[in-house]
Amino acid sequence: QVQLVESGGGSVQAGESLRLSCAASLSNYCMGWFRQAPGKEREGVATIRTLRGDTYYADSVKGRFTISHDSANNTLYLQMNSLKTDDTAVYYCASHPFIFGDTCIIKVGRFDSWGRGTQVTVSS
Repeated sequence: QVQLVESGGGSVQAGESLRLSCAASLSNYCMGWFRQAPGKEREGVATIRTLRGDTYYADSVKGRFTISHDSANNTLYLQMNSLKTDDTAVYYCASHPFIFGDTCIIKVGRFDSWGRGTQVTVSS
């Protein structure tokens, strides 16, 4: 089982920025950020293939969030700009091994290792 540890959550005002980090030593994996708001299902935010850097984003965050992976520091990032109150949720880092010929699409059920989550609260 892969160990994933998130950090960087907090409370901000709408329009501000936050950067989430997830420490994990993974090569050629699909990694992603997911979130879950109270009373709602867990949803995908963004995913990346760590070896090539291919990225996928949910429509709700395109143009505002950027996912990246620093292989030298073994860290996954999520830069969140122009935050909205609707972005309030617990954010989770997740991963699964990359399968040759496949893609790192945003689908909760494909990810088999999860962090414990970090809270992001955006107020108006």
